[in-house]
Amino acid sequence: MKMKTLRGFILILFLMFVVVQSGPTANHETDASEYHELNEQVIASIDSGLEWLKGQQAEDGLFANHPGITALALTAFLRHPEKKYSEADPFIQKGLQRLIGLQQPNGAIYDIEMQPALPNYNTAISVMALSSTGNSEYTSIIERAQGFLKSLQVLDEESVYHGGIGYGSRQEVKDLSNLNIAIQALKESGSDDQEVWDKAIKFLERTQNRSESNDQSWSGNDGGFIYSPDGESKAGTDAAGSPRSYASMTYAGLLSFIYANVDKDDERVQAAFKWIKEHFTLEENYGMGSQGLYYHYHTMAKALRLYGQSTFVDTKGISHDWYREFAEKMIELQKPDGFWVNEQSRWMEADPRLVTAYVVLGLDTAYPK
Repeated sequence: MKMKTLRGFILILFLMFVVVQSGPTANHETDASEYHELNEQVIASIDSGLEWLKGQQAEDGLFANHPGITALALTAFLRHPEKKYSEADPFIQKGLQRLIGLQQPNGAIYDIEMQPALPNYNTAISVMALSSTGNSEYTSIIERAQGFLKSLQVLDEESVYHGGIGYGSRQEVKDLSNLNIAIQALKESGSDDQEVWDKAIKFLERTQNRSESNDQSWSGNDGGFIYSPDGESKAGTDAAGSPRSYASMTYAGLLSFIYANVDKDDERVQAAFKWIKEHFTLEENYGMGSQGLYYHYHTMAKALRLYGQSTFVDTKGISHDWYREFAEKMIELQKPDGFWVNEQSRWMEADPRLVTAYVVLGLDTAYPK
């Protein structure tokens, strides 16, 4: 066999191997060595973002004068893939102490004078920041905050919001975004309470467009998620008048199911992942355009890393190495000074401090371990 022909034959074998390995059955954790050059770029991007973010801290320890954004920022530093920061860093210690100083008698961590106060969000993200230190000295503070988060869950089995958690008052609408952040905080801080999860799962079922498991009359069958079990979708309705599933809530639903110990092979989880394969994109928060885009990026990275499948084939037959695509997109969107920002201001995403924390946390989470 001629040398040129032999090389061509070897190349064909190699390409066949790649196609087989990256097909829909591939289900393995990404080996960091596969992405050596990309990972160097990712670390450089994270470092640049954190260096910019570090300069945004006020003298009182807060970022953006907001406990939630402060907690997100501190968590982004503490979860650096190469552990370049720790609670011993003076600026991190200052921020943590500021959050601790905001803890209320009921265990919540938020600024009671800030409007909107957002007790659930601020408490949940603060719990994640404190638990990321690994310092046992914060155990009692975390446990009191965990108790507050659990106290918000709707226990009334007759309520459509059963199992849900809202912003921090039992009177307002309970939604998937609030429940998801509370679930993350509880799980990541070591509170793996199956009674809480079982109630949360009922709420999750009622926000999923899957009539086989959703007992609400509005439910469709695409497997995606909406904002609230009363049929509210921030993406509006489809041509038939049904609430539209959208990306950020579908990733939140997938993440929440898995954190609530629902098996990856469960039909509800698989339905959500099928929706993702049908609508996967990094160009928008599908169904919402640029609104909530960076919340979407952050939640997507966390959900897909948790799902544990490094590549998948979408319904158009296109294979996606989602970590590579995500990382390259974040590097592309980063501003020269190191920050990220959304031109759409909804949900505070015109604030680069919030958005930069979202992206760095997404890159921290997605980075191959």
